[in-house]
Amino acid sequence: MDRYERLSTLLDMLGQRGKVDVDDLADELGVSAATIRRDLDHLAEQQLLTRTRGGAVANNVAYDLPLRYKTARHASEKERIGKAAAAMVARGTVVGLNGGTTTTEIARALAIRPDFNQTDEPALTVVTNALNIANELAVRPHVKIVVTGGVARPQSFELSGPLATRILDEITLDVVFLGVDAVDPVHGAYAHHEGEASINRLMAERARRVIVIADSSKLGRHAFAQICPVSAMRLLITDSAAPAEAVAAFEDAGVEVHTV
Repeated sequence: MDRYERLSTLLDMLGQRGKVDVDDLADELGVSAATIRRDLDHLAEQQLLTRTRGGAVANNVAYDLPLRYKTARHASEKERIGKAAAAMVARGTVVGLNGGTTTTEIARALAIRPDFNQTDEPALTVVTNALNIANELAVRPHVKIVVTGGVARPQSFELSGPLATRILDEITLDVVFLGVDAVDPVHGAYAHHEGEASINRLMAERARRVIVIADSSKLGRHAFAQICPVSAMRLLITDSAAPAEAVAAFEDAGVEVHTV
């Protein structure tokens, strides 16, 4: 387990328990107590938790992890999902990508597709509200990149707010790949932050096809703010660890499920 993965695991454990003890964490993670103390001090400096004598207690922000820590979670599953999603994009498509680790994997897969790299002319258009995705794709001559306006959130690098809606009101997307914090076969797709949910909802409304991308840990869960109802979803791409009953529930709701 590398450091970022350990930090992500620490925040997960803290979010579930509310408070943690250094010695217990050291035993569970198989590292020294000194390592755990350094990790907790590092997270406390970033205001992701509050240090206590012998441990730490949760801050609210610990439930919405910064993107750099989310990257370590289910990394191989997200990479497979990203490649599978990118393979569905045809030349000339206008693609919407919101922020998140899995949509970032889609952007990376699109950037290196050999059939798109054969010309200096744009092979596709990507519309995104994620600064990190725009940064990665801006140097690719075969991708026309369109960035929404808005105010950036440091946790996700997503732009949101009233300024972000102006461009989306004037364009149409062929497909939007929605990264989500949770997705449920009854209530639909969710995000932790209401501002992100709002701009993501508008992206879905402007798209001819809505594809939700989510690793299996997010299935059957809820978060704070709804992005779109399940009726708006046409396809769900998830990993092969998705429980059969969860897949069946989405298919019963009229959503095609593709596992990778």
